[in-house]
Amino acid sequence: MPRFKTLLFDADNTLFDFSAAEQNAITETLQCFDIAPTADLIAAYSRINDEMWRRLERGEITKTALRTQRFEEFCQKFGFSCEAARMANAYVEALSAQTLLIDGALDVCRTLSSACKLYIVTNGIKSVQTRRFAASAIKAYFSGVFISEEIGFEKPHRGYFEAVAEQIEGFAPQSTLLIGDSLSSDIQGGIDAELTTCWFNPNRKKAPEGMKIDFEIAALHELLPLVL
Repeated sequence: MPRFKTLLFDADNTLFDFSAAEQNAITETLQCFDIAPTADLIAAYSRINDEMWRRLERGEITKTALRTQRFEEFCQKFGFSCEAARMANAYVEALSAQTLLIDGALDVCRTLSSACKLYIVTNGIKSVQTRRFAASAIKAYFSGVFISEEIGFEKPHRGYFEAVAEQIEGFAPQSTLLIGDSLSSDIQGGIDAELTTCWFNPNRKKAPEGMKIDFEIAALHELLPLVL
């Protein structure tokens, strides 16, 4: 018998290699606008994007605003005259085609799905996540995907996890494990929802003192002995 019946996986940088996907998508986007995709530009966009998503988690910005404002800030910073909305649409289109997985994700999901119900819990943009998941190699091993745009709350809001619990038949917090890379949206959200948490920490960062994390792994295959 598995230790957990239900596994809730974050998507980006937990199962999907978002860092590589972002780099590929912004490179393609810049090229579409005849801008050389230098390492400095790519890194600057990534910093701006990261901060926008942190603002979203804190409820300071909507996802609709995020889509365009990150490119408004990016273009303003470097003096580009491109229309931010057009650049945003090009980026979302490019990102939607990125299905690169984190090392071990396919094998781990295949193995775990034989004993547990697997679900994705994501704050990602609906159109992007829907297309990426549909084209991914892991799709067959998941029983559902919960996208914050459809639920009406962003992780780590408790309302997000309450909605997920309501939609999973026979959901029991004590037999559910939440796996994610973000301390703020995944782990803190799981703690607040009284779920068992597993921090995917491949870069071996140090967690804040006093944060109650149940498990920590540096590679996805380390999940197997924790669950099975």
